[in-house]
Amino acid sequence: MDRTRLYWILQVLGWSSFAVINLFFVSLIRGITSVQIGAYFSLGAFYLLSTHLFRYVIKTHGWFNFSLTKLLVNGALALIALSFANVIATVLINWLFGILRVQEDLQPSVLLVNMFISFLYYILWAMMYFLYHFLENYNTTLKYQARINEIKLNQLRNQLNPHFIFNALNSVRALIDENPPKSKSAITQLSNILRYSLIMDKKRTIDFKDEINIVRDYLNLESIRFEERLQVEYEIEEKAYQYKIPPLMLQTIVENAIKHGISNRMEGGSILIQCYIGLSEDLYIRVKNTGQLKGGHGRKNDGSGHGISNTIQRLKLIYGNRASFNIKNSETGFVVTEIKIPKLLIKIEKNKR
Repeated sequence: MDRTRLYWILQVLGWSSFAVINLFFVSLIRGITSVQIGAYFSLGAFYLLSTHLFRYVIKTHGWFNFSLTKLLVNGALALIALSFANVIATVLINWLFGILRVQEDLQPSVLLVNMFISFLYYILWAMMYFLYHFLENYNTTLKYQARINEIKLNQLRNQLNPHFIFNALNSVRALIDENPPKSKSAITQLSNILRYSLIMDKKRTIDFKDEINIVRDYLNLESIRFEERLQVEYEIEEKAYQYKIPPLMLQTIVENAIKHGISNRMEGGSILIQCYIGLSEDLYIRVKNTGQLKGGHGRKNDGSGHGISNTIQRLKLIYGNRASFNIKNSETGFVVTEIKIPKLLIKIEKNKR
């Protein structure tokens, strides 16, 4: 529904309800007449017009851009002025409909009470109006931010895929040169990797099982190329298969471990992939590989820096501060990468493995 139309519907319904409710209580005390009906609906119309004028002033003078202090001061003064005008309007309406009791209705105490009551009506209206505005702006900001995040995620995925495909093709090329009979199996594994990359490209998260399967295919290709120079070990809790993770995240970490750790060593090295559930039921993914980081930090000037920075950005965009990423040297000649993915933002499929 159009915002302007919704505004007028709520205004008319709200102040009409005000008139009806007041007439109901008046009828319980001294009955009801057509004159009273006209007077109360006229007062309801004044409330409608005065609040609409208030809204016009707010929008015209940009009150929503005011500081909180200035907004409160201006709002209080405006509500007092409206309440004073409402008291005058009430007297005039009663006079026009012939129900003004001069000696009673014009007493200072009565006028002050009426002004206080109208002030309460106005402040209630103002609270609902400002609350609606701020909530609407907040929702708009969230939608805008979500759209920006989605664009950033698509850009990151588009950066990851060419890098991944290039390295996978290099593995197959090396395999064909070294052992042609095994190339058929390698091409099948590469086909699985490419199909997975294309299918999962549009998804924010995927089943952990799908990701670990593609990692196995990738490491199988690299194991054939490195032969005995690469040892791979898996330690995965069964419950980890119930979780979802960002696509190609684990594969990127493993690929960096091969490219910047093991491939630089004549004797090769080993990779240990551990996945377990912490005490808070967050998913922990740890990759331990042979190698050392320069200066104890991630490499920012080579391919690993690109892959790591993409991983960090994707985790932040999807999970905010609830996820964590850490890479460091551990022990002698090893690098440990650890990722924590929060439980609350993971969709668990209990019946799917």
